[in-house]
Formats: sequence, structure tokens, C-alpha cells
Amino acid sequence: MSKSLYIAEKPSVAREFARVLNVGGRAQNGYMESDNAIVTWCVGHLVTMSYPEKYDPKYRKWNLETLPFLPSSYLYEIIPSAEKQFKIVKSLLERSDVGTIYVCTDAGREGEYIYRLVESMCSPDVAAKDRRRVWIDSQTEEEILRGVREAKNLESYNNLSASAYLRAKEDYLMGINFSRLLTVKYGNLVTGYLGGKWSAISVGRVMTCVLGMVVRREREIRNFVKTPFFRVQGSFGNEKGNIDAMWHVVPGSRYEGSPKLYKDSGFLKREDAEELIRFLTSPEMQPLKGTVSSVSRKTEKKNAPLLYNLAEIQNDASRIFRISPDQTLNIIQELYEKKLVTYPRTDARVLSSAIAKEIDKNLRGLKNYAEGAPFADEILGNGSWRKIEKSHYTNDKLVTDHYAIIPTGQGIGALSSLNPTAKGVYDLIAARFLSIFYPPAVYQKTALEIMTGKEAFSASSRVLKEKGYLAVAEAVTGRGKKEAGSPENGISDKENGAQDAGASGPLLESLKKGSVLNVNGFAVKEGETAPPKRYTSGSIILAMENAGQLIEDEELREQIRGSGIGTSATRAEILKKLFTIRYLSLNQKTQVITPALLGELVYETVDGSLRQMLNPDLTASWEKGLTYVSEGTVSESEYMEKLENFISRRVSAVSGLHNEAFLRGRCDAVAGLYKSDRKTNGRRR
Repeated sequence: MSKSLYIAEKPSVAREFARVLNVGGRAQNGYMESDNAIVTWCVGHLVTMSYPEKYDPKYRKWNLETLPFLPSSYLYEIIPSAEKQFKIVKSLLERSDVGTIYVCTDAGREGEYIYRLVESMCSPDVAAKDRRRVWIDSQTEEEILRGVREAKNLESYNNLSASAYLRAKEDYLMGINFSRLLTVKYGNLVTGYLGGKWSAISVGRVMTCVLGMVVRREREIRNFVKTPFFRVQGSFGNEKGNIDAMWHVVPGSRYEGSPKLYKDSGFLKREDAEELIRFLTSPEMQPLKGTVSSVSRKTEKKNAPLLYNLAEIQNDASRIFRISPDQTLNIIQELYEKKLVTYPRTDARVLSSAIAKEIDKNLRGLKNYAEGAPFADEILGNGSWRKIEKSHYTNDKLVTDHYAIIPTGQGIGALSSLNPTAKGVYDLIAARFLSIFYPPAVYQKTALEIMTGKEAFSASSRVLKEKGYLAVAEAVTGRGKKEAGSPENGISDKENGAQDAGASGPLLESLKKGSVLNVNGFAVKEGETAPPKRYTSGSIILAMENAGQLIEDEELREQIRGSGIGTSATRAEILKKLFTIRYLSLNQKTQVITPALLGELVYETVDGSLRQMLNPDLTASWEKGLTYVSEGTVSESEYMEKLENFISRRVSAVSGLHNEAFLRGRCDAVAGLYKSDRKTNGRRR
């Protein structure tokens, strides 16, 4: 009798498949088997690419003569620590009584690669068997059964497999060629500053670009020169209350076009601000009154934010819980394996139309979730869930491999076993999900201009009138509006001269054009320009997702989605590697990232030789190219030709450089910034 073989990526996932598929037969070492089915697992990667010396012993020594290293065919080998499980999986794949193979590794490029590598090391007979790909969005029983029932022929994923192989070859070739190239040319130069043993220079397609982002930001901060500025604030009012407003230039002002100004809303010197106050309070301005020259009132609606993808939840978790992106990914992976949430490694922030049609199932499950139960009941009761399919929260064009991370509504009993941080992450995901079924938050915005003679003062007010979805976020997470990912009350526009009015409701509501107010006085308010903010472990992930741009506007982020550096599955691990090899430093308490001495020295060598590797746009274009391969619009051979040409040209160009003296001068300047930390390998204090 022919048997079906199910291959999962991890033992825990395999056990869940075995339970759902009723593979309750005897447990073997490394697999489970019943009369008609076998379930086994990988342990992550079982196979890896071989080092160059396996091709030829001459590659054991690093030198320029053996570069570029571009093999015509690639060698792979079993990872020693995984050899036992590999042999088990291989023997099962090759068993004569196995007729159908279900590939149940994680539904993504990396999961595809894990299985394909194993199969490539097996007998060719395996490829002749009926092989099917199980593609699921969660580990619920219903989803597993659907995935098995609707499993497509493995060949349907050949383009995805091709992009997976190319991604590995690209990282392998760039890492080996460029790391050896720069180490041979500049390794001794860099090592001389470390006060310790010799160190290789590690270069990678994504990690070098991320290093460049952090170093450039740090240098912007170092080179930033603060500019002090001085604004004039006026206090106006009547029997109904007072308004604080900020002076700014308008046509006809005595300071129109003056070189003394800072951004038309202040002065570069305090004495000029004080001179304005003296003028305003001079006899010629008496009797001193303020006349409202314009009033603008409008209602602003703010919809609930889009759902979480991995980058967004990593950013919020870093900010709220002060945990790193890899810690967040580990938490969400745990939630996924406990059936609590859907697949974590997703770039999408919307639902597919298929899941939107059945979203009431998720909501019904959340009736057992204490914090969310009242909202789930209300959503189901008023039927608002039926509108989601036609909303901007559902868009099949923005869903590639997986839709957004949402609660499944299952596994609620496992919440009690979670640590507080993991529970907090689940609460964020649940709150974001429940919020999309609620109406927008409604704000009343008021902006007014007050004239004193020909001088203008502006103020604005933004008051929350209806909480809408904000009530969900606050109640479920137990956190304030800002931490729940929602706008704050009382926003001011100080850079443009406007100020939060700080006024009572009755006064703001009573004002109209021509209203006259008393002048209570004027004061000078001092400020200064601020340098750019350092990246945090969360904001760097968002910047990587957006091709090196730290874009805070949600709609703009969505417009360029898909052009990022790395992928949702790899960004956290790349960042972690940069900390491990001491190119970057992470403040565990604040999650703020800064360069380390070694990282800045490597940056200098790359900037002086392989500057393209620091370019986020170029790095993102490589990632986009891999997407085109997976979509079938670019062939594997086209991509490989472009890659090999790029490597060959750069190796040739750098090999001919004679810039060591120039780089030494730049490295001297960098090392001087880390004098107190040289013996600790350049970790900044």
C-alpha cells in the first residue's frame, strides 16, 4: 500500500500535522508513522553550500589571484549537526512504499529552499514521485486540512525555488568574493586599530548596506550644528478664556524678508525677538488689541491603521517592550506554533478576499479572549465584519505569499502560558485586528490667526471628539493612544509658527472672523534645531523595508512596499549578525543602535572601494530582481549573468586600487573617536 510522506520544517510543526492527520501510529526516531502516512521534519536547514576549498584546495588560502570565485556548478553538503535527521528524511523520501510527498515546510522562499536542498541530495527517483506543496497561513486544524486538500503540484513553485537558490548564491558569491577581496587588501590596515587579534572584513549584500545606513546617520548627528532660534508668543483672551499663539511673518510685517528671521516664524537672536516685543508694546501700538483675521474649523477622521506585517510589529515591539527584532520574531513564531496568530514572516498589511469572507470565524474565537471579547461580540452583533471585504483592509494585489498577521481566534487557552512580553505582543496584534472593524477616530481641528496691527499670531487646536477605533486599542492593550499606534491629541505645528492654542472649548467655539481679544502679554520662547534621531532596532527594520528610508507616513510606506532591503524573514537575523560581529552596538535598555569602531573602519574600506554595496537603492533592486524571478518575469540565467558580471567588474576594479594611504588617513580620524574603547574592540560607551 502506497503511503503519503509529510515533511515539516520543525519537530513542533510535524507533531501538529501528525495530530491533525491522525498519524497516531508508533513513534520512530525522527518520524511518526501510521498505516497510510508518515510525518517527519527537518531541523531548519539540513543542507548548506560548500566552502570554496571543497572545489579546489587552492581556495583555502585567501589571495587576489583566486578571485573572482564563480563556480560553473555549485557544491552542497550536509550540515554535520543535522546529519542524523538528514539521513532519516532522505531514507523516507527514497522508500519504495512512499508514493506521495507533501512538502509542509514554512510557506515562503526559505521554506521552499530547505526542502529542495534535501531533495537534491536524494536519488533522482524522488523527483519522479507525486510531490505536492502545502501552503498554509496558520497552524489551526482547519488550515492544515485545507492546505493538504488544496496542495498544488510542487512544480508550481519552481520559480520560487529558483529565486531561493539565486538568493543563496548571491549572498554566497558576494560574501566570499568581496570579504576575501577587502580582507586581502585592507585587513592589516583595519586590524591595526583594534588592539587585538587579526580580523577578517565581512561583507554582505544586505548587512553592508545596513551598516552604511547606521554609520551615515551617526555621522549626520556628529556633524550636526545646532541652530538656536527665538520665537515670540502672545497671550490673548476675554472673559471666556485665553489663547496662546505664536508670531510669524505675513505680508506687510515689518520683518518681511528680514535676514534676522528663522523660518519666517522666529529670530536667530534673542535681542531681535525682544525688539519685536518692545515694538508691539510701544505707545504707537496702543490701544493693544488682537483681532481674529481668520478661523478655520474642520472635522478630521483618522482610520484605524493597516494590519501588522512583521516589520511593523517589530518596530512597535521595539518601542513599547524594548525588545530586538529577532526577539519579536521568536515571540510571534511561538504564537504561530501555538495556533494563536497567522504566519509571521509576511510583508502584507492587508487581508486576502478569501480570508475576509470568513473573518467571522476569527472573531468568534476571540469571544474567548478576555480583553477582546466585548469588541468581538459587538462586531459580530452589528455585522461590521461584512464590510471588511470591500474596504482598503482587503486587497489581493498587496498579498503575495501571505496576508497580514492576525489572531486566528484559536489556541486562546495557551495565552495563560505566555510570559508578559509575549502576551503583550499578542495583545497588540489582536487590538490592531479588532480596530479595523470600528469607525474612525474623529477630531475637531481649529486654526486661527490673530492680528495685532500688521503682525500675525497663529494657533491651532486638535481635540478628540469621538474615539472610534481608539477605544479598542486602549482597552485591549491597556496602553495609551500613542503606544497603541494611534494619533495623539493636541498636535501643534511649531515649525510653521502655529501653536497648540491651549484654550478652553467655549472660547474656541465662540471666535469668528473679526472677534476682538485682549492682549495679556508677550514672551520669548527659546528653541534649537535637533539632529536626526539614531536608529532603534525597530526603526531600522522599517527603514530596511522601505529601501533605506525611515518613512513615518503609513500611506507613503505602502506606496513603495516591496522595494525593501532584505526580506521579512531575514532582516532580524542580519541585524543580529551585525551586533554579533561587533560592527554595530545595541543598547539593550533603549534599543538604540550605534556603530562600533570595527564597523566604522569596515565602512571606510567599503566606501573607498565597493561603494555600491552601501547603496540602499542598489541593494533593494537586487531584492526586487529576486521577486521578478519568483514571478517568472526574469529568468534564472538572466539574473545569474547580471550577478556574475557585477562581481567580476568590482573584483577587477578593486584589485587595481592603490588607496591604502588615503584610507589610513580616514581610518585615523575614525579611530580617534573611539580611543577609550580600543581595547574592547570599539564598542561605544
